[in-house]
Amino acid sequence: MKVLQIPLLVLAVLFSAQGFAANTAQQEKMKTCNADATAKALKGDERKAFMSTCLKKDVPQTQQEKMKTCNADATTKALKGDERKAFMSDCLKKK
Repeated sequence: MKVLQIPLLVLAVLFSAQGFAANTAQQEKMKTCNADATAKALKGDERKAFMSTCLKKDVPQTQQEKMKTCNADATTKALKGDERKAFMSDCLKKK
């Protein structure tokens, strides 16, 4: 009976490790979406809709990094409104 318990224990540990990794990725996504919603000063139904859409997106890490870089550059240049939108659009299209 003990021979059967060890492989089952190993399987249980493997499955729990996979679940932990999935939770960590989801938590990171939640943090990112929450920060974006806060930066946009969204409240109430607008925030709920944004969070729902954001959490459903599967944005590759490279796109997220590019977004952070472009956003930082736009902030450094103190761009606002249409100027900022145009800059962000151009910046995100570059490779």
